[in-house]
Amino acid sequence: MENLFGAKRLTATVGGKEIIMETGRLANQADGAVWIQCGGTVVLCTVCTQPLEREISFFPLVVDYTEKMYAAGRIPGSFFRREIGRPSERETLVSRLIDRPLRPLFPKGFTNEVQILANVISADQENDSDVLALCGSSAAVMLSSVPFEAPVAGARVCRIDGEFVLNPTITEAAKADLNLVVAANRDALVMVEGEADFVPEEVIAQALEWAHREVQPIIDMQEKLRELAGKAKIEFVAPEEDTELKEKAEALATADLAAALQVREKMARKEAKKAVKEKVKSALLQDPAFAETPERLAALGDILSSLEKRIVRQRILKEGLRIDGRDTKTVRPIIIEAGALPRAHGSAIFSRGETKSLVVTTLGSTTDEQRMDSLTGDVTKRFMLHYNFPPYSVGEVKPVRVSRREIGHGALAERALRPVLPSPDSFPFTLRVVSETMESNGSSSMAAVCGGSLSLMDAGVPVKAPVAGIAMGLIKEDDQFIVLTDILGDEDALGDMDFKIAGTAEGVTAVQMDIKIDGLPAEVMGRALAQAREARLHILNEMAKVLPEPRQALSKYAPQLSVVEVNPEIIRVIIGPGGKNIKAITSATGASIDIEDSGRISIFAPTKESMDMAREMVMYYDQRPELGKNYTAKVRKIMEIGAIVEILPNCEALIHISQLDTSRVEKTEDVVQLGQDVEVKVIEINDGRVRASRKAVMLEAQGVEWDPADTARPPRKPRDRDDRGDRGGRGDRGDRGGRNGRGGDRRDRR
Repeated sequence: MENLFGAKRLTATVGGKEIIMETGRLANQADGAVWIQCGGTVVLCTVCTQPLEREISFFPLVVDYTEKMYAAGRIPGSFFRREIGRPSERETLVSRLIDRPLRPLFPKGFTNEVQILANVISADQENDSDVLALCGSSAAVMLSSVPFEAPVAGARVCRIDGEFVLNPTITEAAKADLNLVVAANRDALVMVEGEADFVPEEVIAQALEWAHREVQPIIDMQEKLRELAGKAKIEFVAPEEDTELKEKAEALATADLAAALQVREKMARKEAKKAVKEKVKSALLQDPAFAETPERLAALGDILSSLEKRIVRQRILKEGLRIDGRDTKTVRPIIIEAGALPRAHGSAIFSRGETKSLVVTTLGSTTDEQRMDSLTGDVTKRFMLHYNFPPYSVGEVKPVRVSRREIGHGALAERALRPVLPSPDSFPFTLRVVSETMESNGSSSMAAVCGGSLSLMDAGVPVKAPVAGIAMGLIKEDDQFIVLTDILGDEDALGDMDFKIAGTAEGVTAVQMDIKIDGLPAEVMGRALAQAREARLHILNEMAKVLPEPRQALSKYAPQLSVVEVNPEIIRVIIGPGGKNIKAITSATGASIDIEDSGRISIFAPTKESMDMAREMVMYYDQRPELGKNYTAKVRKIMEIGAIVEILPNCEALIHISQLDTSRVEKTEDVVQLGQDVEVKVIEINDGRVRASRKAVMLEAQGVEWDPADTARPPRKPRDRDDRGDRGGRGDRGDRGGRNGRGGDRRDRR
């Protein structure tokens, strides 16, 4: 279907919603460009490629997802009011969401630069743009000249009220107890990522199988759009394999490499493999066939990597033994130390085999929440988990910076722990967990989950249940599938699946899966989930031996918390003009104070003493008068019938002229003056109106017992009716037909 600008447009109904894919409308100078739309959300996805002028050994693919604030009618909050600088965490995570399923589909050996850009140009704040960006990016590559195996469809599958829903709105997804993003080709799922609220493994397996069937129309759209507007693909021929080099290298290396791959310690094994490579290279250089053309040895590394992969996989398939001597289901030895750091609010060291993480929890006030710009408006995060992977953790020298991988692993661990956190009402702290990877040999992100759960419990955070995570792998040869529990780093690289799953004893809280093979039968998926559950329960049992439940008290170094309820009407008084009062409290105590419109006030202070002081200063403004209690009051207003005094903040009382002194008072000014401090007793409280007596305090000072009955207002002095007309020139009111004192009949005034 063509429309304005001659664009080709296709539509399909997916999950009950119309999806539009269009090309030829925008970005026509890109190698491939697709406008993809659902509701009022539009993502423009483009692909460009160019050959490199130098030879490299990797595929230079760059994927960037960006959210334009104009898409939601907003202006960026940055100083420059531009979308510049570092991408947001969400933009990084969605970029990874696109990259992970697409990267394996480019042919091996293709080294042209490829750049995929997905820009959100319209956002209705109901239909999420992440799965649209994934589908649109796949479609753009399909249209381009870049060689690509097959289209990929992305979708979000949620379980809401017990029913699976595909691509729900953002509002609907917030009600789900299962929220997964899946990517699939025609035959199988290739990626899964998401979170759950203690959902059983069998429900997740059902959701994935259902989602794969539901996304097929998106695959159909991409193939049809390719037929309508696709470009001729670049002719790519994979580099010819140097069979002579391969045969001689394998003959020289097989025995030594097989022995090296049985060395259980990672660093020793790394050195053993390096020694094998150097030995083979030295031997080949003695061969006249390679001595004259040493550049042929550039492929030696890939040849030995392929040989290593074959040796490891065959040993698992034939002997059931892995690199470190374990069988396929055994979890590596676990060592845990809780409370490792003396001054941290909570900390834990979690070690599983040669993977070790130091995880630290810090508590803060609501002012420590992370505030971010987003298409849906300014958002805040109460819980943050930051994952760090310093180069020393793998014995390398590299620049220290936060990579996309670190952000992704941190987000996965954060999703795993979020469902067990207490509600803000019961525990209004801001929580930050930092996982420092100390040593790494596989599944450091799951070590962050286990260590993060322990550090929260060590900090005294009342979590609902402990959480553990495990990384599963897969070896597939022909029709044989072997699921591996607790994979090593080498097994991750040499295997066919990286499946991370975290949860409590009750159910799953987070999942991330990347599949490198064409298909994964439902029976194998079920087996992997069941095997992961066994491992998770084992780890939870080991954690319970060290820290069975959260500590009963917070660290003495953690912020002290006090929550008070005040009358909402006095909030403005507590804050004061221009924030004067609240600033004085925070300055004097060092406390952080969060005030809600309901009158709930959370006081966070560095010490118990400062918390008590801040609480007292806050509650000073919410004191309520007590009948019979004495107060030092300030005179705020002088009247003929008495004085208005402020006995408490935001609380005034009337001292009737008869209660000003023990003797008769003719004029209020004879006894009290404006701004004067006087001692008074509250003698009456009636429907919020307060009466006070200076006379009662004076009598008590003289030793005379005050009579509570002495609260009645004295009768007014009787006046002659004739005299009443003389007050203030208001005229004789006896004649109700006119008010002569006010200028005669009202009609005359008009």
